[in-house]
Amino acid sequence: MKDLYSRLFIAFAIIFLILLTGLGVVLGQFFHMIDHGITLQVQRKYWIFLLVILSIAYFLSLILSARVIRQYAKPIDLVTKTAEKIARGDYLARTPIDDLGSDNELGIAVNQVARNLQETSILRAMEKERLKTLVESMGNGLLMFGREGSVNLVNGVFEKTFGFDSDKLKGKTFMEIGLPQGIENLIEDVFLTEQVHERQIRNGQSHFNVYGAPVIGRHGNWLGIIVVTHDITKLVRLEEIRKDFVANVSHELRTPITSIKGFTETLLDGAMNDHSTSKEFLGIIQKESDRLHVLINDLLELSGIERDGFQLQFQEVLVSDVVESATKIVFGLLERKNMKTILNIETSITVEADSARLIQVMVNLLTNAINYSKENTTITVNAFETADEAIIEVMDEGIGIDRVELPRLFERFYRVDRARSRDSGGTGLGLAIVKHLIEAHRGKVTVESEVGVGTKFTIFLPKKSA
Repeated sequence: MKDLYSRLFIAFAIIFLILLTGLGVVLGQFFHMIDHGITLQVQRKYWIFLLVILSIAYFLSLILSARVIRQYAKPIDLVTKTAEKIARGDYLARTPIDDLGSDNELGIAVNQVARNLQETSILRAMEKERLKTLVESMGNGLLMFGREGSVNLVNGVFEKTFGFDSDKLKGKTFMEIGLPQGIENLIEDVFLTEQVHERQIRNGQSHFNVYGAPVIGRHGNWLGIIVVTHDITKLVRLEEIRKDFVANVSHELRTPITSIKGFTETLLDGAMNDHSTSKEFLGIIQKESDRLHVLINDLLELSGIERDGFQLQFQEVLVSDVVESATKIVFGLLERKNMKTILNIETSITVEADSARLIQVMVNLLTNAINYSKENTTITVNAFETADEAIIEVMDEGIGIDRVELPRLFERFYRVDRARSRDSGGTGLGLAIVKHLIEAHRGKVTVESEVGVGTKFTIFLPKKSA
């Protein structure tokens, strides 16, 4: 810029000197003619000559001035246009340096400003995108209110969980949204106390842990509040299952232990001297001990299946061999109730599975079918295949299961008929073991039933292990 000012000063100084010289010549000639008494005609010639010289000097000065102005005004116009584009938000605008000639310092500076603004804009866009991605991917519902109490930010998880539309929420206060009462109360408490609040609420069948906190700026100024909701429905459900499990185990253990303890005390009190009575009591103690032993074994079995280190021994297995082996194991139970089995099995069906575990699954299903069927009935086992799966069906003609009971059938200790299950020696863990073993094979098991008609369990096993 200093070079620009100096050059302009020199140019205008030259123009001023030319005009001043022309004017000096004119005045000198004028006074010379007056002193020597030159005639009017000669004076006119001199005046014409001097006017011509002065006009030439004037036009030369105009040309020089226009050249100087054009040389230095054009770059300024280019820089001005670029600055106007930048001011409108076009950070890609640049001043063509080649058109500025040697006086390009201003253009370079403006271009550098544009580059800096462009980088800042890109950085802000990246940070905004990162924040948006973080908010949408956090897995928890997020709701933010400004200092005036209206909604500023809401993420997709919150919308999906509570059925809201972000476009309709923006600008509304928390009282106008229609939030669950528990969340409304928490937000109101945060606004009133400017303190962190956290509580658990229930909305229908879902449970949420709701966290509300004030948003404070760097200088301690109040910016609003933020509300985060975390779905803890599964955790609450697991806690309920754990409580039920502890209660059921305690109940199942208490019955045989109480019986063993009672009959033992009776024997010690003198009943042992009566041979028939002591034999009867000892038989009951043995029966309860066996039941306790089976229960503990099933608990250990289920616990082992659920461990992370549980492994299956995969090999090529014929489904027909598995079903026949299981049928032989339960043959005594079938004879006791005069029941028979019908096997409709394609002999060529093979799967990659753990043979011993599949036999255990079939034994549990067949035992369950026998225990809940009347005497002189039939159990049918069908096995067929698709392109990717082997399908095994176990159907009985038993008492059947009410439709409302089916979703809980594979839970631990869940019994449809508790008295009958206990009399049959069942622990309530057989179907839970079946479900876990089939899922360990990457398969699934389903159940269909009709009260008074019978029940059908269907196993879907992939032919190839994962």
